[in-house]
Order: sequence, then C-alpha cells, then structure tokens
Amino acid sequence: MEKLSLIVPCYNEEQSLPKFYEEVNRLSKEMDNIEFELLFINDGSKDGTLNILRDLSKQDKRVRYISFSRNFFKEAGIYAGLKNCTGDYAAVMDADLQDPPSLLPEMLGYIKNEGYDSVATRRVTRKGEGKLRSLGAKAFYRIINRISDTEIVTGARDYRLMTRQMVNAVLEVSEYNRFSKGIFGWVGFKTKWLDYKNVERVAGTSNIKFSKLIVYAIEGIVSFSTAPLIFSAILGMLFCLIAFIMIIVIVIKTVAFGDPTSGWPSLACIVFLVSGVQLFSIGIIGEYLAKTYLETKKRPIYIVKETEKDIK
Repeated sequence: MEKLSLIVPCYNEEQSLPKFYEEVNRLSKEMDNIEFELLFINDGSKDGTLNILRDLSKQDKRVRYISFSRNFFKEAGIYAGLKNCTGDYAAVMDADLQDPPSLLPEMLGYIKNEGYDSVATRRVTRKGEGKLRSLGAKAFYRIINRISDTEIVTGARDYRLMTRQMVNAVLEVSEYNRFSKGIFGWVGFKTKWLDYKNVERVAGTSNIKFSKLIVYAIEGIVSFSTAPLIFSAILGMLFCLIAFIMIIVIVIKTVAFGDPTSGWPSLACIVFLVSGVQLFSIGIIGEYLAKTYLETKKRPIYIVKETEKDIK
C-alpha cells in the first residue's frame, strides 16, 4: 500500500490541532487504499501544542512529530518535514484548515492518473483577509514575477502534494535562506495548479504579522532575483548622468552669461535626495551580503529538541 505523508508545521496551534486531526482522520477512512503518515513540526510553540502532539502520537501510531528547540519559522518546518517524511507522496499543509484536507483525493488523482509530479493550490479569493495584507500580497507577486526567472503563481499557497522524486529534488536545495514557493518552482517538474476559494481559520488568529510578511517578501525577492542590484546600478548611473549635465549647465551659465551660482535650498534638497538614493542602493547590496554571510556560516536550518520516539 502506498503511503501519503502530511507535513504540518505548527506554531501555537493548540485550538486548531484537534479539529485538524479529526478532519484528517475522517478523510483517511474514506481513502482506505492509502496509508497515512501525519508528521507535525512544532516550531517552538509557547502554548499547549506540544502536549497535544504527545497525546496524539500515543493514541495513533500514524502520528509523528518533531519539536524544535525554538522558533525557526515555517520555512525550516517545511524543510524538516520533507527531510523526515517516509511517504511515497508528501503534502505540505497548515493546521488551521485553511488548506482543506478534502482536496487531497483530487490532488492525488491528478498525480496518479494524469502524470503530474506535483499538485499545488492557489487562492482565487482573499475573503476574510485584511485589505492591506491582500494588496501587499498582490503587489509582491506582481513584482517578483517581473524580475525573477522563477515563476511564482499569484495566490500560491504552500499547500501542495508532491511525489517522492520531487521531494528529493527540493531537499537537494539545502540553502539556509529558504523561500519554499520559489524553490518549488525552481526545481521544475510537471505541476497542476488547483484553484480554490479562501477558507478562514477554523480557530485562533494568524501568528504572522504584516511586518513579518514584508520581510518574508524581501527575502523571496533577494533569493530568486538579482534585479534589485541591477536597479541600484542603473539608478547610480542615472544620477551620475544628471549630475554631469547639471555641471555643464552651471559652467555655461556662469562663464557665458555671468550668472552667479545660487540656490542653496535647492542644493540642500538635491544632496538629501542623492544621499537617500545612495543609502537605498547600499541597503540593497547589504541585503545580498547578509544572505551570503548567513550561508557561509553553515548553521543548521533547525535544531530538534524532541520527537515522538522520546516518549515511547
């Protein structure tokens, strides 16, 4: 019998986990031709998430968990799940049921019957999501698809089902600075996109603040495009050209027409503007250097504190 591994990163999901497990357990009875493995990644939760996972692993041998020593964020959780799952197929999904488990039979059907290596999901609506967050997400997808060679589909979720071959390919990309949406696209393979309407959380509130999403978006752009470096170089050349033209104009006005050089307020504004552009460009370069610095340290992507084997 083929095995399906469900990889579920968790951070403070004590309210959602019982409902998620109940839904997946019900689904597994309907999909009785597939063996299920539930691999939960406790990403340094501060509530009762770990205790719930301990109880579930005791009562159900299909339930496994990996508990980190601290919060390493979702990307590390996804990587840990892919690295430790044992299924012929692996699905990454959230515990809050915003990724409907009911889509799994359809997703598996596309892989087994139509030759796809992966079935990924994307939201066609953002009902229940804040306007600022929604506008920011749309802007991010528009920007990154213009400047990156790796296609990242608008509205793409981390919720996707993959074959073992694709899972192994993703694990080959073992970089420290991870952006899974980009990595999934970069490794290639034949992917089917499945549209669905946004589903609100079954319990609790989102643990990801808007400020963290901005940082995450910047990391995604830096990870899969060097366009910001090119942009800063072009901006620098443009301002050099403008400065050169302004020098010629001032020299001609002063020598030919005897106009005195004046306009200190405007000069101050120009200095501030150029300084701002310089700092902006240095910031872009610094972001790439920071990523390089972190990669060269060779730190582990995550550290395991406890697994289900430690309590059995």
